[in-house]
Amino acid sequence: MYAETELWIADDPASLRQVADALTRSRAVGVDTEGDSLHHYREKVCLIQFSDLERDYLVDPLAVPDLSPLAPMFADRSVVKIFHGADYDVVSLKRDFGFSIHNIFDTMIASQMLGTPKIGLADLVDDAFGVRMDKKYQRHDWASRPLEPDHIEYARGDTHYLLALRELLVRRLDRSGRTRRVEEECRLLERREWEGRTFDPDGWLRVKGARALDMTAMKVLRRVWLYRDEQARLSDRPPFKVLPDHVLLDVARARPTSGSALDALFAGKSMMKRRFGSGILQATVAGLADPEPNLQPQPGPRPSKASAPARLVGPKVDEATEALKQWRNERANRDGVPPIGVASNGVLRNIARARPTNLEELSEVEDVRSWQVEALGVEVLRVLDKVAPATNLEPAAEGAGASKRKRRPRRRRPAATPAV
Repeated sequence: MYAETELWIADDPASLRQVADALTRSRAVGVDTEGDSLHHYREKVCLIQFSDLERDYLVDPLAVPDLSPLAPMFADRSVVKIFHGADYDVVSLKRDFGFSIHNIFDTMIASQMLGTPKIGLADLVDDAFGVRMDKKYQRHDWASRPLEPDHIEYARGDTHYLLALRELLVRRLDRSGRTRRVEEECRLLERREWEGRTFDPDGWLRVKGARALDMTAMKVLRRVWLYRDEQARLSDRPPFKVLPDHVLLDVARARPTSGSALDALFAGKSMMKRRFGSGILQATVAGLADPEPNLQPQPGPRPSKASAPARLVGPKVDEATEALKQWRNERANRDGVPPIGVASNGVLRNIARARPTNLEELSEVEDVRSWQVEALGVEVLRVLDKVAPATNLEPAAEGAGASKRKRRPRRRRPAATPAV
């Protein structure tokens, strides 16, 4: 499919240097990564794909672990790095190689802001260029070697069209007046850091349904969860492939301490029972004997960024959030974009809690973007005026995360605040 485009593969230091030199001379570079998160306990980047106007490139970090020659290109603000769904790629590249990545353009974000019905890369390429991309290796274990011709063909396809796709999207963004929205979202991507799979002793609380268990079941769940993590690490497999979360919950509720009790949870010849049955029983017994009176997660570090003080609490926050969601959905429908193209549920709740009374206060709310203040701020304040009038507000509550700045005395705000 890509025979007309030259392919360079970097699998030793010399070829990596050639690729890095070529990419540094480019003004725009398509980037993608392939990892092994579905197959191994500690995921890693197993392949990096690039494309510029002349070639496609594949870099094999399993063959060349030191990728520092690529660092200048990633850090160069004059080189546009084009991703599709950059979030995971950016944090993975930072985690594994320490890259600083600047001047990102994300074709998925751009498509969202334009209200494109289908924003998958294969759909965008098909719509724009009439090319059907085969995604059969999406769940492939990219840590396996050697790379077969089909794997190489698949991998280069993920960046081959990114430069041309960006050109089309940039024109549409300019016509729609939404370029600044995409630029701000992409700048925020540059700050993303890895928050994925690391050992967290309170990780068992993230099992869906864990917090609804009684205290004894929680203790069993914690012990079984720790046992699963140990087995996953020893076998180099993702924990969900050792024992799924629903099995952990079943064990926590049933609390089996004998083979017959275990038989009631698993089918007769269950491989999970054969491999892990003894360990599950031991973990259950340890959980039942756990003397700790209460299981509460240790508080994490307090956020370094001060957030706006809270003016609304309890049911008032819920009421304001629901009103903002209704407005958001109507606005998204008018603009022809998905709801996330206006504001996420989390941002709306932050706004409701802070209950800003003017655009300056709105801009200080955690996670609110500048483009949201400029394009949507007046409407947001009007919604809040209806559900939580400014004249009825309590003084802003000080507390964890509250701003330490000196606040001016509040004045009654005019009914409509002009946009800035």
